[in-house]
Amino acid sequence: MSRLPFDPIDEAARQWGQRWQGVPAMHAVTSLMRVQQLVLAELDGLLRPHGLTFARYEALVLLVFSSRGSLPLGKMGERLQVHPTSVTSIVRRLEADGLVERLPHPEDGRAVLAEITAAGRALVERATADLVAADFALGALDEEQLGRLSALLAPVRRAAGDF
Repeated sequence: MSRLPFDPIDEAARQWGQRWQGVPAMHAVTSLMRVQQLVLAELDGLLRPHGLTFARYEALVLLVFSSRGSLPLGKMGERLQVHPTSVTSIVRRLEADGLVERLPHPEDGRAVLAEITAAGRALVERATADLVAADFALGALDEEQLGRLSALLAPVRRAAGDF
């Protein structure tokens, strides 16, 4: 992909300002969404050699973080903040790859557990090493900037009910 000789978000903001209010918020949200696209593409590229997408990687990490290495699919959806259908799809793909097992919930006959396998744990370790080595695609920022970015985004997440 060739680089543009100008910042298209700056140009969009200029034109936006000729028509509407809210230029700073429009510029910020457009920048945020573009960075999200760029970072996700980079993360998916780093994970592709492991047979993962970032969504599947997040699901595996969630299971690693759980005390028993397993969670009900509904709980996974809540914690990953994705639709139940998406969780089912993610878990089915991980199961097909031998990274998780789907088991009946021992106390709730209606629920299904996803349990990470030894192969899943080993893959998380390898994939995480690659993500860390690549600074999670945020290598353009130093530690102080990363902290400021997280702090800047926290009020937006809080106001949306994220936590």
